[in-house]
Amino acid sequence: MTQAIDKEQMIIDEVKKLSPEKQQEVLNFIEFLHFKEIQKQETLQDTEKEKQVSFLEAAKEFIGCIDGGPGDLATNKKYLEGYGR
Repeated sequence: MTQAIDKEQMIIDEVKKLSPEKQQEVLNFIEFLHFKEIQKQETLQDTEKEKQVSFLEAAKEFIGCIDGGPGDLATNKKYLEGYGR
């Protein structure tokens, strides 16, 4: 923690030595770095959203690919009797 404070103080001390025009350039650069960081985070969030797919979407190509078997897995009513009691 003290290292971060030391670096902050060093940055402040160095910026104070600059002319007002150069201080503005430093401020512009800091704003640019913040902008880049926000864009990077948004890109990561967009990538994560693109990767999220429902099971239905992921299994869509397999729907109806098996011939035979029950049309509905709940056709054996006795199997489910008393379930959840």
